[in-house]
Amino acid sequence: MREPDRIIRLKSVLSRTGLTRSTLYRKIAEGSFPAQIRISVNGAGWHESEVDLWVADPVRWRPKSGAD
Repeated sequence: MREPDRIIRLKSVLSRTGLTRSTLYRKIAEGSFPAQIRISVNGAGWHESEVDLWVADPVRWRPKSGAD
């Protein structure tokens, strides 16, 4: 059985990617970084697997389509 994908928060994403907060949000707006997912009314995070894919190859990373 496959383990569920962990949700990581902003601090972890910034640490793993080396991006600044403003660069991260600019890349999300451009579609060149995985978008956040809402985890509560005041909280959001990222799927760890998506961030790992981006870190492995930021130039070729593309958002998953709905068909995947």
